[in-house]
Amino acid sequence: MAVIESLLDTDLYKFTMMQAVLHQHPGAQVEYLFRCRTPGVDLSPHLDAISAEIDALCALRMRQDELDYLRGLRFIKPDFVDFLGLFQFDRKYVQLRRSQAESGGIELRVRGPWLHTILFEVPLLAIVSEVHMHAVHGPPDREEGLRRLRAKAARLREAVGYEDCRLTDFGTRRRWSHAWQDEVLVQLRETLGEHFAGTSNVHFAMKHGLVPQGTMAHEWLQAFQALGPRLRDSQVAAFDTWAREYRGDL
Repeated sequence: MAVIESLLDTDLYKFTMMQAVLHQHPGAQVEYLFRCRTPGVDLSPHLDAISAEIDALCALRMRQDELDYLRGLRFIKPDFVDFLGLFQFDRKYVQLRRSQAESGGIELRVRGPWLHTILFEVPLLAIVSEVHMHAVHGPPDREEGLRRLRAKAARLREAVGYEDCRLTDFGTRRRWSHAWQDEVLVQLRETLGEHFAGTSNVHFAMKHGLVPQGTMAHEWLQAFQALGPRLRDSQVAAFDTWAREYRGDL
């Protein structure tokens, strides 16, 4: 079973930014470079497994029910859904190799049109995380995991129970696995009730009837630092462009 089985298995704000890129900057070129910031982690033994998962990712297409779900979100426009119906990841934009600069590291680089590469980030990070976790730690102890999860959820419930506080899941890129994120969301919804706002993961929002959460990522502002002539102007341009796209929504 592949790590990523749906193109919706990503953060909502990747789609909202992608829609704005389609309408406002369809010709922009970008580059993403992965860096593992955890000391002592050796990802190089997993190169083949990561590469195979990227191949599987690039074979995915949007299902009709997924397109229908996106079409039902008030801020997603019909032409963007039509575009996603044709969209498929292209492996030629991804370079994966052993790092030449870091011992035990890998170089994972995405370079190409912003419109066609913007969705790579979250699933690639989820792939690296899940491949590493399973290779290093083996099969998870589900019962122990549930025990710890329920204890943490109970502590969160106590902390927010009498406060105007709501929590949202943004864990996709750092998760142990797809299956475990599913478990976490079910437990948080059952334990926190109205204090659980939803998830950034569009696939799980659709599956569990949760509210998909997200607007833009810092990627949007970073991109405009390159698109804009000066830093101050670039940030103004970033928000002006967002306002033109969503007219006060998001």
